Amino acid sequence: MSKQTTLNTRSAIIQVFDGFRNELDDHNDRRERLIKSSRDVTNLSKKVIFLLHRIMTDDASPEDQDDHARAARAVSKSRDKLKEIQNLFAGFSHELQGERFWRYQRAVSPGLQEYIEALSFTYYLETGRLISYHEVQKTLSDAEGNNYFPLSVEDYLLGLSDLTGELMRYAISSIPRRGGRAKANEVCAFVRNCKADFESFTPYIRDLRKKQNVTSQSLEKIEDGVYLRVFRHLSLKVPCYLAAYAVAVRSSEYDLPPEILDDLVSRTMSSAFGGDHGGSTRRKRPREDDQEGMEYND
Repeated sequence: MSKQTTLNTRSAIIQVFDGFRNELDDHNDRRERLIKSSRDVTNLSKKVIFLLHRIMTDDASPEDQDDHARAARAVSKSRDKLKEIQNLFAGFSHELQGERFWRYQRAVSPGLQEYIEALSFTYYLETGRLISYHEVQKTLSDAEGNNYFPLSVEDYLLGLSDLTGELMRYAISSIPRRGGRAKANEVCAFVRNCKADFESFTPYIRDLRKKQNVTSQSLEKIEDGVYLRVFRHLSLKVPCYLAAYAVAVRSSEYDLPPEILDDLVSRTMSSAFGGDHGGSTRRKRPREDDQEGMEYND
C-alpha cells in the first residue's frame, strides 16, 4: 500500500470519527437543553399547585363558604400560569420532532408529569372530574391542532397519580370549614376510584406501583380526616385525641344536623391548631435550587 493511499485512508477514518463526535456533542447539548427546560416546567407547575392550594384553603377564611366562587377564582388565575408552561413546550417542541421525542422522553418526562398534575388539579376544581388523555394532549398543541409532541400514556398516568396527593392536602385542609367534611367525602370517593382504575395499569407502567402505594397512603389520610382521626397524622398530644373523641361521641349520641357537626369540628380543630387549619399537610415550597424529580414528604 502506497503512502498516499495510507494518508487517504487515515483522513477518511478521522472524518468518520469527527462525524461521530459532532453527533454526540449535538445529542448531549440537546439533552441538556431539554433537561433545563423540563426543570423550568416543573418549577412553574409547582407554582400553579401552590397557587391553587393558597386560594382554596390558605386564603379562605371560615366565613368564606362559597367553594364554587373560590374554585372559579383559582382556576382563572391558574389558567394564565398554565399558558406560560404551554408556551415553554411550544418553544422546545422543535427539539422533539419525529423519533427524537422517544429518544429524549426521559429528559422531559419529570416536567411533563408535574404539568399534568397541575393541569389535572385545575381541571378537577373546575369540573369535579378527571381530565382525559385527549384533553391533556389538546393543551400540548398549537392553534391549528398540531401536537408539539406525542403524549405518552406512561406520562399521562404518572402525572394523574401525583394528583391524588394534592387532593389529599386539599381535602384535609377543607375539613375545618363548614361543609368541609362533605367535600372531603367527595374527594375521598374520587381518589378511591382513581386508585382502583389505575391498578390495572401497574404491571405495564414503570413506577406506577410505587405511586399507587403513595395514593393508598393519601387515601388513608383523607379517610382519617373524614372520620375525625386526622389528629393521629398531625402529631398532636393526648388532649387533642380526647377532643376528637368528644366530637365522635357527640355525633353518635345525638342526631346532629350536618352544619352543627361541622361547627363542632371547626371549633375543635381551631382549638387544637391554634387557628392554623393547615397542619403538617401543607406542602412546602421548593427552593430555587431544588433538583429535578425531588419528592416532598406528605
